[in-house]
Amino acid sequence: MAQFTTDIFAQFNQKWALLCAGTKEKHNTMTISWGGMGTLWGKPVVTVYVKPCRYTYGFMNDNEYFTVSFYPEEYKKAMAVMGTKSGRDINKDEVSGLTVKPVGQVVTYEEAEVTIICRKIYWQDLVRDNIPEEAVERFYMTEEPHRMFVGEVVEIIKK
Repeated sequence: MAQFTTDIFAQFNQKWALLCAGTKEKHNTMTISWGGMGTLWGKPVVTVYVKPCRYTYGFMNDNEYFTVSFYPEEYKKAMAVMGTKSGRDINKDEVSGLTVKPVGQVVTYEEAEVTIICRKIYWQDLVRDNIPEEAVERFYMTEEPHRMFVGEVVEIIKK
């Protein structure tokens, strides 16, 4: 497996990432800024969070694999499209200008600097009662809390 060295705290929060689940024929991608990388049960993992109201949520629930991909700064506008538009309403691949690239059972984009292919090994809904009050007030007053998905890293593709 390829190596991936990065500033783990900046990778999601400042650079953003694209989360994609589904197949070449039917998938959805969304921009994420919450996530983590580490180990669980002796496996390298990526953890991502998706709210139930997001279109990608169904794809994450229904598929065994997902990708998390990272992009150069020049693609911030495309990533903004992926994070502000819904795949329920438009073809985000076309509108963003990114080029779909099938990889095994999942999808990434040609423009990605790094794509991490993950096999879903665990999920759990965040419990409102266990979330700090200031986070509930900021993120969950009108929407249900995120579902956490943990994926075993099965491949890292670097440009």
